[in-house]
Amino acid sequence: MKELTVRITFTEMVLGSANNNKDVHAEFIASKAPDARTKGEEIEAIGVEAEVEKQMTVFPRMEDGNPMFWDYQIKGFFKEACQALQRCKGEEFSKESCKIKAYKKIIDGCVFVEPRKIPIHMPEGGEMGTLQRPLRGQTAQGERIALTTSETVPAGSEIECKIICLNDAHEKAVIEWLDYGRFKGIGQWRNASFGRFRYQITDR
Repeated sequence: MKELTVRITFTEMVLGSANNNKDVHAEFIASKAPDARTKGEEIEAIGVEAEVEKQMTVFPRMEDGNPMFWDYQIKGFFKEACQALQRCKGEEFSKESCKIKAYKKIIDGCVFVEPRKIPIHMPEGGEMGTLQRPLRGQTAQGERIALTTSETVPAGSEIECKIICLNDAHEKAVIEWLDYGRFKGIGQWRNASFGRFRYQITDR
């Protein structure tokens, strides 16, 4: 078993991805929690203060009100990274990921992230903000445009977590997934380069 302590520093602004409408969160997002026991905990981590905020994507909160990630959001990033790297067969940077069959089951059952709640530490003077952007979609009535808003934390924000590989052979693949964070990161609208990061292994 391998354990890596990793410090992730975001090189781009990160957008929250949880829906701030408790009803929507309960029906959709929290339904994807690891088990039913955690569903209430997921919902209570999202606050609703005004009707307009119901359409925002936000960060869950620690007990002290600071933003955080859930452990499984990091595992979700690993799945996305492994899927992308498996499309790059023959490349040196993806060879360990390409060796993994049924990667989703491997990440679910053999790769773990601690702690469950991962606090986000903003840089000195850094503050949470919001980003509003248009969403375009094709419907039967033609193109429709809507506005969506997300909470943000600034570039330079950091998280620290422990990654546990039950099988030593998966450690090198985890490194490849972390390397992938340079290109595509964590959080909402990551296709637009938000949430990208660099990392440092501080203990292994």
